[in-house]
Amino acid sequence: MSMTDTMTLEMVARWTGGRVEGDASIALRRPAPLETATENELGLLADRKYLAAAAASQAGAFLVSQGLEGEFTDSRPRVVVPDARAALVPILERMDPTPRPEPGVHPTAVLETGVQLGEGVSVGPYAVLEAGCVIGDGSRVGAHCVVGARSVLGASCYLFPHVVLYPNTVLGSGVRVHSGARLGSDGFGFVVQDGGYRRVPQVGGCVLADNVEVGANTCLDRGSIGDTVVGRGSKLDNLVHLAHNVRVGEHVAMAAMTGVAGSTEIGAWAQFGGQAGVVGHIRIGDGARIAAQAGVIGDVADGAEVTGYPARELKQQLRVYAASAKVPDALKRLRALEREVEALRARLEGGKG
Repeated sequence: MSMTDTMTLEMVARWTGGRVEGDASIALRRPAPLETATENELGLLADRKYLAAAAASQAGAFLVSQGLEGEFTDSRPRVVVPDARAALVPILERMDPTPRPEPGVHPTAVLETGVQLGEGVSVGPYAVLEAGCVIGDGSRVGAHCVVGARSVLGASCYLFPHVVLYPNTVLGSGVRVHSGARLGSDGFGFVVQDGGYRRVPQVGGCVLADNVEVGANTCLDRGSIGDTVVGRGSKLDNLVHLAHNVRVGEHVAMAAMTGVAGSTEIGAWAQFGGQAGVVGHIRIGDGARIAAQAGVIGDVADGAEVTGYPARELKQQLRVYAASAKVPDALKRLRALEREVEALRARLEGGKG
């Protein structure tokens, strides 16, 4: 998809399936936040709480959710769509700065014996493709990437610069792996022996299904004797770590710095807030929601929402937080009662004398 420098409201309506109200020929440079938008930029109004901000904005036109069009009485041109946030996607796709290298192998790249390249593959400067790896049609391997021996990339994958795939790593089609990510590294496997730690060889695989996205500097360990698996459509943010033998279901979303210990199973459509931590050998259910910084130390049921450490069901944890806020006042009352008891005891003992 080619990039665009300017767009008219007519183009925006065509891309989004929206309806133009006002001058369809007005030219705009890009979408922009309401508070910083200028007269040649497109403001976004997707939530009722931003109605005042939209009215005060300098944007030249607006992308407006259908449910808000009657409340937003500003006279400036607009494109009305069912969901303004979702409608941003086809617009931003036309502005995506991701490099689109031409097919071919850069002369500085190293291809070892038995490498197989599909149609339209791009291999960037100083990339290394080790023996027996397979790169699917239309896939792109960025500069300084290392694709380990016998690894497989499906069609239309994108390895951004400095990605490392250890040997025998398998990626489905449409997988995107951002810079600095390491896939298939050894799991943390050691046994105590002879007064020290002895390494346990990690001989399993690391397998990503179709349309998985892996953020920058994320690390996914290979399995110890089985596989570490990330299911179709799952999205892992920057600095996520999955230990050996973790199995992630389809369409799971993990925000930055989530860490999951070994052999934990995660159900489909589960969501994890930033810095969530999960112990090993448990199950996180389908559709479960793990709040930011939650510490999960036991199984989580399908559809449950948990927060805190140790992670508890959301409503229960909120009651705990509310009770904790009352502790200082309760301690003051307790100390006052202790003083009253001591005074009463002193009077009683004085009376005996």
